[in-house]
Amino acid sequence: MMIKNKKGRTAIQTVKIGTIAIEKTACLAPMASVADRAYREICKESGAAYLVSEMISAKGLTYGDKKTRVLCEIAAEERPMALQLFGEDPDCVGRAAAMLGEFQPDAIDLNMGCPVPKITGQGSGSALMKNPALAEKIARAAVLHAACPVTVKIRAGWDEQQKNAVEFAKMLEQCGVSAVAVHGRTKTQMYSGRADWEIIRAVKQAVRIPVIGNGDVGTAQDCAAMYAQTGCDLVMIGRGSYGRPWVFSQVREFLQSGRILPEPDYKERLAGMLRHAERICLYNGESKGIREARKHAMWYIKGMPGAAAFRNRAATLNSLDELRQMAEEILCAANRRGRE
Repeated sequence: MMIKNKKGRTAIQTVKIGTIAIEKTACLAPMASVADRAYREICKESGAAYLVSEMISAKGLTYGDKKTRVLCEIAAEERPMALQLFGEDPDCVGRAAAMLGEFQPDAIDLNMGCPVPKITGQGSGSALMKNPALAEKIARAAVLHAACPVTVKIRAGWDEQQKNAVEFAKMLEQCGVSAVAVHGRTKTQMYSGRADWEIIRAVKQAVRIPVIGNGDVGTAQDCAAMYAQTGCDLVMIGRGSYGRPWVFSQVREFLQSGRILPEPDYKERLAGMLRHAERICLYNGESKGIREARKHAMWYIKGMPGAAAFRNRAATLNSLDELRQMAEEILCAANRRGRE
């Protein structure tokens, strides 16, 4: 039941994953090479209710890899946040889950949905949906050794002939998993076509644990529609946040008041792009950071005047000053078009 206050705004409900209370607005999906600390913080500041880290290799962690340990670090501003593990060996995943206790994650998420060949070729990610027996051993090992709730992210299935998300989710619930996130595409779809929201609804009806819906949510209206059509407990946004972290504030406002916040104007978008790039460089150093910022810059300027040419420049940026200069030129081009 929705409760409205005197100003007619709907109170934000919460969903519990284990002992964690999460606002029922929208959370940020785990995205390798995208959802780093800078990206997560920007989205959190924009209203993301919950964050999940980039994929962390269970083998890398147990073998003492320094780069893997960096991925496990959580800033206070990011909470509540989960650390996402991937791996195909139950013993290794169990040991890694125990080791993550050092970083005090609010939850540990197991990746059983990544469709990238480099991951599935190892028998991990969405390849586990073809091997429920192994997936069960991995889930039980993580639940046994973790000092926090364990969640699992899955897909609709391997392909159209093997859409087993419902049976898979029921198995995970029996393992003691605290929540399951479902991306409505199969592994073979990768990120093409449409996400099947019906499979998310079917999973929600089949299990008692919270279900997080993911796939084809790019606007506040999409988010509300997913809640309505699937009955899911929380909505997860991934690619819909590319260059648009403010989508999380739009979701919150729409769910509270029904009001659709306008898209930021070009000046605001470019200012957001620069803040994001500066933070990336703060955490990684300018030389490495600006290379990482290139793809984000291309997402931020999508649809702006002269975007095609500016995207080509963004792909070769070598400094923050170059990015600032490009932002000025884009704004000038937009102002000229506005006067025409």
